[in-house]
Amino acid sequence: MTQIGGGWRLVIHDELASTSDQLIRLAEAGEPERLAILARRQGAGRGRSGRAWQSPQGNLYLSALIRPSCPAREAAQWGLLAGLALIEAAREIDPEPAALRLKWPNDLLRNGAKCAGILAESMLAPDGGLAWLVLGFGVNLAVAPTLPDRPTACLGRAEPPEAFAARLLGRLDYWYTVWAAEGFRPIRAAWEEFGPSPGQPIDARFGAATIVGTFAGLGPDGSLLLDTGEGRRTIAAGEVLETGSLSGGAS
Repeated sequence: MTQIGGGWRLVIHDELASTSDQLIRLAEAGEPERLAILARRQGAGRGRSGRAWQSPQGNLYLSALIRPSCPAREAAQWGLLAGLALIEAAREIDPEPAALRLKWPNDLLRNGAKCAGILAESMLAPDGGLAWLVLGFGVNLAVAPTLPDRPTACLGRAEPPEAFAARLLGRLDYWYTVWAAEGFRPIRAAWEEFGPSPGQPIDARFGAATIVGTFAGLGPDGSLLLDTGEGRRTIAAGEVLETGSLSGGAS
């Protein structure tokens, strides 16, 4: 175990089935927050909606445990906070930082191609709060696995996973501290700086429906706001589809 900034404890494994599955077991057993697990390879990595996450060696597979004091209904906001930490860490090493953008709710894009994803998983406490929250990160540092439904890319400069993990956890600690002092509002504002441009066309999948509109920012709770021909729509849970208009989980 390695002690790094912000009180984080980092455990590194050569191979695991899933860093998030390993950390969830520890969380359920009472492990204190600020533990992170990194695997150099994964045998059964996963993304959102049960999708398999390809895990070639050289990329980042990291999961981080926190125990924020907040209602369970705010759990989705932590995926946005994690995305903010991720893009800031990535921009520190990428020679073209402006090529990096966030896609709601959980992806990092480089020139419109997916280069990282986040999977946030949580457990409800008896009092209605969060018992624990595990944030899983998958980042293409060295290899961009081919996906059938979207383009992929690596960051513009490779870095050893252990070094990038320390960088990412530092930014996660910063925004966790901001949240504790000021709540979600500054995180929402910062996310919007790295997200789609106002008025950018977006297709969003909401349940079985696809909603077409233009980006109108984030709601106070982190939901996606779209202006459509029938007025403004609020999407609390869903997925932004890959479209030609987009420009700039994983564990």
